This record gives sequence, structure tokens and C-alpha cells, in this order.
Amino acid sequence: MSLSRRAFLSGCAAMPIFCMPLARFAVAETAIGDGTLTTLSDGHLTLPGSFIFEPMPQDDLAPLLSQTGISKTTLTPDCNVSLYRDGTNTVLFDVGAGPDFQPSAGKLLDALGKVDVAPEDVTHVVFTHGHPDHIWGLLDEFDDPLFYDATYMIGRAEWDYWMNPETVNTIGEARASMAVGAKRRLEAIEDAVEFFNGGDEVLPGIQAVSTPGHTPGHMSFEVRQGSEAALVIGDAIGNHHVAFMRPEWPSGSDQDSDLGAKTRAALFDRIVADDLKIAGFHLPNGGIGHVERNGAEFRFVPEAS
Repeated sequence: MSLSRRAFLSGCAAMPIFCMPLARFAVAETAIGDGTLTTLSDGHLTLPGSFIFEPMPQDDLAPLLSQTGISKTTLTPDCNVSLYRDGTNTVLFDVGAGPDFQPSAGKLLDALGKVDVAPEDVTHVVFTHGHPDHIWGLLDEFDDPLFYDATYMIGRAEWDYWMNPETVNTIGEARASMAVGAKRRLEAIEDAVEFFNGGDEVLPGIQAVSTPGHTPGHMSFEVRQGSEAALVIGDAIGNHHVAFMRPEWPSGSDQDSDLGAKTRAALFDRIVADDLKIAGFHLPNGGIGHVERNGAEFRFVPEAS
């Protein structure tokens, strides 16, 4: 199916369900000291290849896609929500898409049930950023916060961006619905949200890492106990193919593609230098794995297969 980039950005919820494969409930898990980091499937998206590939050098892109077997026309990336449990806190990083974005996404509650976690068990919800597949699952069918006993936490710059009434006018017509949806959901937690900045320890053993570009205030999070650590990267590294092979290339999914590319390159350097595991929202096989360097390129090696 051929989908325009504009149609994806402005009308995902209206996409026909017949084009969506069945939801994939891949789950990956890794120990971090006495804690456990688990990725839970919120389903997957269906989006046009142009959503990511449009600003890339097309002649150089073609052989890379052929090499990896990736379609240039349609992509179906997994959506992995990270859950961290350390015996005291039960922390969700993002809340998935909810029922109003795409029919193939919004499966987080089913996935939580598979690991015996109920909404009331979640003590903290920490947001990487305000895009629909990460934040539209915030509210239940009554427009109340779904994780009603949780403390909500978000980077100050990300909050200010989506809550600014001018964002809907400046983000571009194709993304305007994203801005409206984010603001409506964040308003529901306005009196209860806690803010942080890059470098802050948001919870014991969890440090915010500023990774802007995909959105103005996008955050990643280093989860650490002693010498064991993993980096929850959200969409700072958005796929397992071109983002790894050519991290310096601009991605159409980034709101600031130049800054996103610089952030990606710096993040790869940190991941490799510190030998960090990663948990990626749109990476395959549950999204938890290692990064291998091969010259100027990198490779994602999933722990689950």
C-alpha cells in the first residue's frame, strides 16, 4: 500500500485496519543489578517509508535498503514500552499510543497483563517525549489518567514545547494533530506532573540524558545499579537499519533532522564507550540489545531472537 507522508502524520487513526498485521507481543527482559528492565509490546505502526527516508540521499539509500531487506514503501516498526522494576518502584517509560492513533497499536494493557502488572501497580510514568505513539495512551475511555496511582514525570523543555499554545501553529500542518493531542493529554496531569532536566536523577538509579532533535526536549534515561546499566533511548535512535548504518543522515521522523543526527552520533559514541545495553522503542525483537561498531557503522544485536 502506498501512503503519503502527509497522510500518515495527519490521519493515522483513520487508516484502514485491513492493512494492519496482527499485533506482535514480543517481550524482552534484562537484569540490572537487583532490578529488571522489561520491554512490553504496544503493538506496531504502519507508516510510509518516506516518513523516515524522504530527506536521505536516495541513490545511496537504495543499496542499504536492499542489503537489509527493508521496504522503501511501507514500514511496520514495533512499539516497545520499557518497564523497570527494582522492588520499590514500578516505572513505565512512556504509555504507548492508546486506542486513537492506529488500530495496530495501543496494546500496552494487554502486554502488562502478561507480566502481571495492573495499572494501579505502576508507581511512576516517565516520558521520553510527546509524540502520539508514546503519550496518547495516557488517558482511559473517560479521559482520566489510566495509571491513576502513578507520579508523572517529563522533561521541562518537552512539557513547555507541547503546552505552548503556539506549537500547533508552528509545528507544520501535517503535525498539527500531534500537537493538539499531546496538549490535551498533558493538560489532564497538569496539576500532578513533576519536571526534570537533562542530567538529573529522576528516581534512584535513573538519570535523564538530554537527546533532542526527534523532539525539542526528547530525553533518554540511563538505568543503573552498580556496574550494570542500560539506556532507554526512546526515539533518539529510531530504527535498526539506516539509523545504525548511517547515523549522520537526517531522518524525516525527527522534528529537527540536523540536531537529531548530531544527537544520534553522540549517543552511539556513549553507548559503545560505556558498553551500555539499550532499550529502543522501535527496535526489533523486543528492543533490548547491544550495539556493535564496525568502522563508521553500527549494528543492533538483540538479546531476544
